[in-house]
Amino acid sequence: MPGGGIPALGGWIMSTDTPGSQSSLHRANLERVLRAVRMAGSLTQAEIARGTGLSAATVSNIVRELKESGTVVVADTSSGGRRARSVSLSGDAGIVVGIDFGHTHLRVAVGNLAHRVLAEESAPIDVDVSAQQGFDRAEAMVDRLLTQAGFRPEKVIGVGLGVPGPIDVETGALGSTAILPGWTGIAPGRELGERLGMPVHVDNDANLGALGELVWGAGRGLSDLAYIKIASGVGAGLVVNGQIYRGPGGTAGEIGHITLDEAGPVCRCGNRGCLETFVGSRYLLSLLTTTLGPDLTLPRVVELAHQGDLGCRRVIADAGRQIGTGVATLCNLLNPRRVILGGDLAEAGELVLAPIRDSVARYAIPSAARQLSVVPGTLGGRAEVLGALALVMSEMGDSGALGRG
Repeated sequence: MPGGGIPALGGWIMSTDTPGSQSSLHRANLERVLRAVRMAGSLTQAEIARGTGLSAATVSNIVRELKESGTVVVADTSSGGRRARSVSLSGDAGIVVGIDFGHTHLRVAVGNLAHRVLAEESAPIDVDVSAQQGFDRAEAMVDRLLTQAGFRPEKVIGVGLGVPGPIDVETGALGSTAILPGWTGIAPGRELGERLGMPVHVDNDANLGALGELVWGAGRGLSDLAYIKIASGVGAGLVVNGQIYRGPGGTAGEIGHITLDEAGPVCRCGNRGCLETFVGSRYLLSLLTTTLGPDLTLPRVVELAHQGDLGCRRVIADAGRQIGTGVATLCNLLNPRRVILGGDLAEAGELVLAPIRDSVARYAIPSAARQLSVVPGTLGGRAEVLGALALVMSEMGDSGALGRG
């Protein structure tokens, strides 16, 4: 990837600016504006100025330059009852791909930098499928969706990839507590990147769920939040000062492995009594299969609870109280403004949210509890794949690249 250039639609304008020069400052300001618009999808010029700290005149000049190059489009709109100019990236500025590997599904989406999803597909996947078989299916789906959307692979700026487990930041390999058996030690970004011939950015599914809700859903406009995904496993994506916080080793947010009972069930991480052992889908289903049958699923439990089944309601409420204990710990440590619940259990709505709030009120510092809102995600099962699209847009800000081909 070229270095030292200003991004422009379809290529690069090379620059030999020295650090601290006027041209270098202009390029940095241009990239700040691009990043702000890219992550929000659309902003007025006044919003860009507030978000970047640049003057209105500087933003106006940069927007004019980007419009003339075809990088952004500007449209008349209104803000607070006053006329304004809305700035968004051109739909031709580039294509991004999102891939989400789950415990039982594979979901792929193709979108543009204007935050428009152009094609999307989801398919079931066997939990015991090998990494190579999973990559084969993902590659085929990406090719099919790009063709469906009418784009050549060369138009793709990058691919975001979500996997259900921690990623080692040094090696890029999937950690030992991943949900998918047989994937431990695999470096999915490197392997899939070689197959697709595209840059691939990888993160765990909880982080991508947080990023998806931050950019597209229930976290828009917030700078501090936690996204908690309850499915086969339990994980949290943490947003601090508007950025995903991963920790130096990439394992921040492993809320599922908070110890609740040292004499409790053995967890897949090797410890006993982790939160995940009390609220993960395998445990919850084991409480109900005797009466409701061996083919029971968590979505079915939620459905029955909404229909009034007392056993399902009790299981969900108990899970909510346990989750709330973990949320209270997050409140005491990080003091987030909002906790967003995702995964299958989030569909239970107030049946699970009310017990979570009760535990937070009981165990969290009162000032932190008062400031916190606990809400369901608005993106449902799409949170992670949309977060994968947003991951590419976020990573672009580090390199300065806007387009390929």
